[in-house]
Amino acid sequence: MRTDANTEQEIAALRDLPYPELCELWAKQYGTPPPKGTRRLLLERSATYWLQVKRFGRLRASARRALKSAMMEVEATSHAKSAPMSSDVQRTKASLGAAVLRPGTRLLREWNGKQHLVEVLEDGFAFEDQVYRSLSAIAHRITNAHWSGPRFFGL
Repeated sequence: MRTDANTEQEIAALRDLPYPELCELWAKQYGTPPPKGTRRLLLERSATYWLQVKRFGRLRASARRALKSAMMEVEATSHAKSAPMSSDVQRTKASLGAAVLRPGTRLLREWNGKQHLVEVLEDGFAFEDQVYRSLSAIAHRITNAHWSGPRFFGL
């Protein structure tokens, strides 16, 4: 990564900025104030990113794709460590993060103190003796609220 002493000093100075000033920098870059409850660390990282873009320019598209692919691999690994049910999930470079579930994979999710087990089939998902076309439909049945099915099951 290209860097210089001035840029490093400016980045270090961002850590000392008061929260309201970091919010102003966000608003200046994105044209809107940060979402309510945005953590300081995200504001600092955003300000650091835009400072580097200003100094050195944006990343090439190929570099952004490589970073996205690497992030997806890290996410898949961290999900597998924190949620044993997703250990059978594989992420492919072609899909850049779309979960590939093999038939026979079982997803386990606890909701309101009750365990819910879903089995992946060739043409859908089995849950409580019914076949569903999507995990989102199952998540809705469990919670009675709209959820992203893959997100609900930790994929």
